[in-house]
Amino acid sequence: MRILVTGGAGFIGVSLCKRLMSEGHNVVCVDNFYSSLKSNLDGLNGDRFELVEHDIIEPFTESIMSGQFDRIYHLACPASPPRYQKDHIYTLRVNFEGTRNVLELARACGAKVLFTSTSEVYGDPDVSPQNEEYCGNVNPHGIRSCYDEGKRAAESLCMNYWRRYDMPMRIVRIFNTYGSFMDKDDGRVVSNFIVQALRGKNLTIYGDGKQTRSFQYIDDLVDGMIAYMNLDENFPGPVNLGNPDEITVVELAKKVISLTGAASQLNFSDLPQDDPMRRKPDISLAKEKFGWEPEVNLEDGLKKTIEYFRSIV
Repeated sequence: MRILVTGGAGFIGVSLCKRLMSEGHNVVCVDNFYSSLKSNLDGLNGDRFELVEHDIIEPFTESIMSGQFDRIYHLACPASPPRYQKDHIYTLRVNFEGTRNVLELARACGAKVLFTSTSEVYGDPDVSPQNEEYCGNVNPHGIRSCYDEGKRAAESLCMNYWRRYDMPMRIVRIFNTYGSFMDKDDGRVVSNFIVQALRGKNLTIYGDGKQTRSFQYIDDLVDGMIAYMNLDENFPGPVNLGNPDEITVVELAKKVISLTGAASQLNFSDLPQDDPMRRKPDISLAKEKFGWEPEVNLEDGLKKTIEYFRSIV
């Protein structure tokens, strides 16, 4: 197949591009490198890979619009708090205007679309675990809202394209994911802890560290996205993709210290506004619809991720 991946140079995107190419597909990667690195694409070349530098908030060029794509994986959006809070309005535009441009491209060429939403649409949840029917507890005026509400608006746009045009649509809500090609400066907790430990620094914990997260390894996420795309039923979701094994931030920090052999201590700082206290996915729907569940446990995934960061820190 010929497959378009927006945000293909990002942490998730590059792993997805590599997997798709390993399966024999032709991949067109669209990225403007706002929150990704061109060096992530080193080694991705040849006749079956094409890079298009483009900002998706702008209409696609005629050469893209006239192209034929079987599938589109729409990942493009800054996803870590420092990145999406760098320019709140831009983040909102990427989510709504960018997604609309992608959907119009899909309409023009009849492509099946997978949109990557986020567990952040659940906000600071008052139920746990979170299933897809839960409408969330989001502060629409908070400093994180450009991302939370941007993704919620983009989900609405996708659902309405599905209803109006019967477009083959897939919406995934991605829970905390980690692995190779994470940016060492992206501000997410796994990369923060590993980089601080490898540099011999103390680990920074925001709040008291009792807040929980559920971490999935990148390979499991890519498996889930592809399995959902391969589903014959035109089922738009949304569908949670995450690992339901829940761990406190303090427990994660101690595990990273142990696995890196660092002598780091824990430093506590103020909790950012609207930081969720619990995050745990209910993945029953993914199991039911396309037989997916994560396979990589946290310790094994962290070991692989630590080795990646040793090579770049």
